[in-house]
Amino acid sequence: MIYITPSIGIDESEIEEHFTRASGPGGQNVNKVATAVQLRFDVKNSPSLPQEVCDRLMSLAGKRITDKGILIIDAQRFRSQERNRKDALERFKAIIQKAAEKPKDRRKTSPTLASRQRRLTGKHNRSKIKRERQIPVDDI
Repeated sequence: MIYITPSIGIDESEIEEHFTRASGPGGQNVNKVATAVQLRFDVKNSPSLPQEVCDRLMSLAGKRITDKGILIIDAQRFRSQERNRKDALERFKAIIQKAAEKPKDRRKTSPTLASRQRRLTGKHNRSKIKRERQIPVDDI
């Protein structure tokens, strides 16, 4: 069981790991050993996640989630497979923790008296500038 928050725990059987050859540094090791990790998690069909967390995760994941609702995290930063596995799992936990946080409710605020006065003063100054550009009515 992978514990994300005190109330959310995900069973390890829900997570699939696929190993592939990584690009980047590693010398001959790159061509021989499958060190890159692709972690897959089915967000839509997961019994471990509450629906509201699932919805926030779908919008938060962006291009890391497929049309079928599968979250894919690629990790190939390190040379060893074990470190890449830990990296993918940490990133997986981080994104779910972020989705588990409830967004703060937005409270409407009204403009202050000083900001309204500044706005009106600016409008008055601008109209004065435009008035001074016009041809005076007496000259016509």
